[in-house]
Amino acid sequence: MGATRVPQMGSGPFAGLIGQAQVRRFLTVAVSSGALSQAYLFVGPPGSGKTDAAYALAAAVLCDKNGCGRCDSCVRVSRRTHPDVRFYEPDGTSTYTVSQIRDIVHDTTLAPIRGSRKIYILNRVDQLGTAAANAFLKTLEEPPDDVLFILMGRQREQVLPTIVSRCQVVPFRRIPSEEGAEMLVQLTGCGRDQARQALAACGGSVAKARTFMLTPSRREVRHRVLDVLDGLAEADDLTVLENARELLTLVKAPLDQVRAQQQQAEEESKDYLGKSALKELEKKHQRELTQREREGLGELTNIVRSWLRDLLVISSGADWSLVVNGDHDAGLRHQASHVAPGAVARAVSAVDQASARISYNVSSQLAIEAMLFKIQEVLSWPR
Repeated sequence: MGATRVPQMGSGPFAGLIGQAQVRRFLTVAVSSGALSQAYLFVGPPGSGKTDAAYALAAAVLCDKNGCGRCDSCVRVSRRTHPDVRFYEPDGTSTYTVSQIRDIVHDTTLAPIRGSRKIYILNRVDQLGTAAANAFLKTLEEPPDDVLFILMGRQREQVLPTIVSRCQVVPFRRIPSEEGAEMLVQLTGCGRDQARQALAACGGSVAKARTFMLTPSRREVRHRVLDVLDGLAEADDLTVLENARELLTLVKAPLDQVRAQQQQAEEESKDYLGKSALKELEKKHQRELTQREREGLGELTNIVRSWLRDLLVISSGADWSLVVNGDHDAGLRHQASHVAPGAVARAVSAVDQASARISYNVSSQLAIEAMLFKIQEVLSWPR
């Protein structure tokens, strides 16, 4: 079989949209020609790069040179600290609330803080219910001239037709795992096994996996998570609790740098922002911290899920080439020798439940503790 052909990344503000050549061309033309819509709907599977594309579009819109990547505006957007770029996710347990949408609508009436426009990025709009959508429709159809909406969802069919009809729809394709691994090998120079491990940790997103491979601290966290799993069956309750606390500390460590950047941005803004604008900036920063923490926790659960799937492969006698975390083969083989495939499937369900709890704003500490104890129970059950 021939080598996988890796699409070229090109150049410009959208060069980082790996594996999405059509999206890259479409957005480049829209920005360069000045033919921007006031509302876009990005649809595609998790890991396809929708969020990266949204921030790239925001940078291109706010930059005087259509996304040079070097100016103060571009740097702030890339760091996700620009006060005029707002990111939202559902406040409710499974949907956007009406009050949340009304707050967004009200915010659109306020002037930009630093740039010429304000960009609102709304994730998971497939979870936008009828009542919340009705509160949003008029503003989405006729937003202020200095407002750009970028909505994101997994499938067009899951988004309310009244929302779809008011947006320019931009489809993102699913990148096959083998193609993604080949891209990552060429982009970073890593080995294929490392590429597969990074993709597993990052939910299949090539862009995030690229950053993962270039960040030693995140790769070290992965090894620590796998070390904890290797010894989980033999751990006592206190050790499990300590492991959960340690993993959460490691996941949250990068947030300290983000907080420092936010504090600097707030200090710089005090000279020209009023109290109400500063308060809005602080709220934006808190939302960003919450989003970054969820991304880190998602990486943690992805790593656990990939380890359990490896365990399922080995315990069921499937081809070893399907194993992702082969660098921890000793622990995997040991656990697989006394666990049944059906039990592993129950452990995977525990990880899914932990992810759901975190998305519902349940304490991340409690969610991770419950997940580890359930996995330990499965691993300790006699075959």
